[in-house]
Amino acid sequence: MRRKRLLGGLAGGSVLLAATALWTSAYVKSPAQAAADARPPAADVLTAPVERRVLSDTVVTRGTVSASQTVDIAASGAAAEGGLKPVVTKVMVRSGQTFPAGRVLLEVSGRPLFALRGSLPVYRDLKPGAHGDDIRQLQGALRDLGHPTGTDRPGVFGPGTKRAVAALYEAIGYEPVTTDGSAADTARADVKRAQRALDRLIGKGASAEDIGFARSDLADAKSSLAKAESVSGPMVPASEVVFLSGFPARVESLGAKVGAEAGEKLATVSAGRLVVSGSLSLQDKGLVHPGQKVRVYSEVTGDELTGTVARVADVPTTSGSDADGPDGGQDGGQGGEGYAVTVTPGSPLPARLAGQDVRLTIEAASSGHKVLVVPVSAISAGADSRTTVTVLDRSGTRRRIEVRTGTSGDGYTAVTPVGGARLLAGDKVVVGVAQGSGAAR
Repeated sequence: MRRKRLLGGLAGGSVLLAATALWTSAYVKSPAQAAADARPPAADVLTAPVERRVLSDTVVTRGTVSASQTVDIAASGAAAEGGLKPVVTKVMVRSGQTFPAGRVLLEVSGRPLFALRGSLPVYRDLKPGAHGDDIRQLQGALRDLGHPTGTDRPGVFGPGTKRAVAALYEAIGYEPVTTDGSAADTARADVKRAQRALDRLIGKGASAEDIGFARSDLADAKSSLAKAESVSGPMVPASEVVFLSGFPARVESLGAKVGAEAGEKLATVSAGRLVVSGSLSLQDKGLVHPGQKVRVYSEVTGDELTGTVARVADVPTTSGSDADGPDGGQDGGQGGEGYAVTVTPGSPLPARLAGQDVRLTIEAASSGHKVLVVPVSAISAGADSRTTVTVLDRSGTRRRIEVRTGTSGDGYTAVTPVGGARLLAGDKVVVGVAQGSGAAR
């Protein structure tokens, strides 16, 4: 029993001593070991592979899809009978609606307001006898709608144009406004008087001289009648027509209400090919030039199309300014100053994109084909002005290779080895140093 107790005590003491030694080794450190543990871990090299890829540098901004022409329709020149203020009597379109040429949009004080094809804005009443580019434009618009202008010379409002104008108003269901015909009425009366005077002289057997004078008076009266008739007849008042560059056009907004006084802005309509207007910061402006490719993407509809930069403004505009068309200061909602950029789509944009905010990705530069690229962080410049990359071999050996840099984009730079140096896709280049031995390579 004593021997057993002695052996048990020795075994328990051994366990206690082992536990004490283990605790001491884990939690009790010498000053040298504590200092060693406090030192930073060894540095580890970070690498990235050399690649071959098509490299492009892009600029991303926001834009708005709008028509190349936007026109505010006003009631200028329209007046009701008796000098009363003009009143909207009919509204034939709704906001967002598209419409063809020749369509009546509104009626003001019983008179129509319709749209015709043309790029020159109306600035005067188009009357018989008038001539100019605006008359030539009217004649072309009438012919487009199936109303020929006969033998009238281009740009001259003659009898054929009068017949075409009368046919247009008949087609839209209104009587045309005519010029003051009092001069023509007076001239007709003068012709009748001159004819009667000649007939009397001939009947009385008057002298040849008197009959000659009478014939001359009749010829003058007929000439005056022809002139008076050439400037009388159906006309197109400036208040009844708006010229738009292309159809179908679109009603962007509508402020006219039946019974309300015809104000300064009855409606806003747009026409022409849809384009995209955006804005660039000063830093991005230097990267973007006409002719560069653009990807247009709508998050609302999912439409993605391509186009080209048509124009970059030289002068910045401030958001909220009056310049809000294709040449204006749209800044994609970013605020502040920006340089307007206009994008022309490669194919016609669908009408559903009109007025939408879209994302523009502009390809500012491209290698055009696959090139050797490395991360930008792999490029270094030494005191000797040489640009180099450092290659890490499988053995851990580092090689410094001089390179010539090219296009940059998406965090990469195109490189070309200099002096016959060897750099291949798949080689590992040093991009940085990480703390700790667990960093990935």
